[in-house]
Amino acid sequence: MTNNQLLLEAIALKKCVTLVYNNVPMKLAPHILYSKHSAVFTDAVILEKNGEVRRDKKLGAFHLSGLNDLQLSDQSFEIHASFEPNAEKYVGVTLFMVSADAG
Repeated sequence: MTNNQLLLEAIALKKCVTLVYNNVPMKLAPHILYSKHSAVFTDAVILEKNGEVRRDKKLGAFHLSGLNDLQLSDQSFEIHASFEPNAEKYVGVTLFMVSADAG
């Protein structure tokens, strides 16, 4: 399964993913896939970084080409309050995003 397919599944099911980004192991809650400058990005909440739970959970942007060892987790997530699906940065470039109705 490609990183794109795995992230689509994670977003659809609201499941976390584990990965390595810039040589740092992380657990993310991916909220959206979108394109920017002919590349694909995901905006996700960092839940764990280097094995430590993050207290300051906020949305960050991740270039898909930098995601390594991507795996789907059994852990579910809730849509983060700071996620704005109608934000200007997503207009016309959204590929897939979480749904409030998704289980």
